[in-house]
Amino acid sequence: MTSTDPAAKPRRRTFTPEYKLRVLTEYDDAASSAERGAVLRRERLYHSHIQEWRQAREAGALEKLVDRRTSAARPKKSPAEAEAEKLRRENERLKKELARNKAALEVLGKASALLEMISESAD
Repeated sequence: MTSTDPAAKPRRRTFTPEYKLRVLTEYDDAASSAERGAVLRRERLYHSHIQEWRQAREAGALEKLVDRRTSAARPKKSPAEAEAEKLRRENERLKKELARNKAALEVLGKASALLEMISESAD
């Protein structure tokens, strides 16, 4: 029996500009608040969606209706680019850690030499 992971990460919905304009038109054409509520329920939207989309439309900024999380303004990295970036960050972290460890070994070596000199002079 196969089942899906109950703790799977939910996916955020995205809306195209055409969809947003269609819903705005339908919402604005609805006569009563009950009809408007029905549009929101059917599309599973909140009034805040309508307010945000209406402001963008009235500002004449059709590009504001584009979802910035997935638009060309914020392109998604390919898996290879994301992995390369992760490895670059890890490489930088390891370089810093190596430099810190080398400095600590140098200090320990000097301390050991100093203790050896003190023990020889005490003899």
